[in-house]
Amino acid sequence: MQFLKPYSECIHDTVRIVAGVLFFQHGAQKIFGILGMEESVALGSRLGLAGIIEMTTGALIALGLFTPIAAFIASGEMAVAFFIAHVPRGSIWPLVNGGEPAVLFCFLFLYLASRDSGDWSLDRILKDRKGA
Repeated sequence: MQFLKPYSECIHDTVRIVAGVLFFQHGAQKIFGILGMEESVALGSRLGLAGIIEMTTGALIALGLFTPIAAFIASGEMAVAFFIAHVPRGSIWPLVNGGEPAVLFCFLFLYLASRDSGDWSLDRILKDRKGA
């Protein structure tokens, strides 16, 4: 769609920010027992580690700080989550095993890992300050 082409960088930045905030919320849900989760999980558990990764990488992605690295780590975590938590539910199909969010986050973060942080990012601010 050619009419969106002039806005592609703004759309990229908006997608990065929204995805980072949503991912951060998944981690906060696990760590603090909020946003629909009745109690927190133990930090040393598999879910606790997932929550720490999600909060940390989600915040970095949303802020646009080290986005390619953070997004690559988040993508890997979602791939592992899919195969450890969803596939054992009896199906490889995400629609059947409830793994659609994990698959979508995995590939969205893989895409973000292939790009820079964007114009609306702390990385850009730091780069501009360094160059000035």
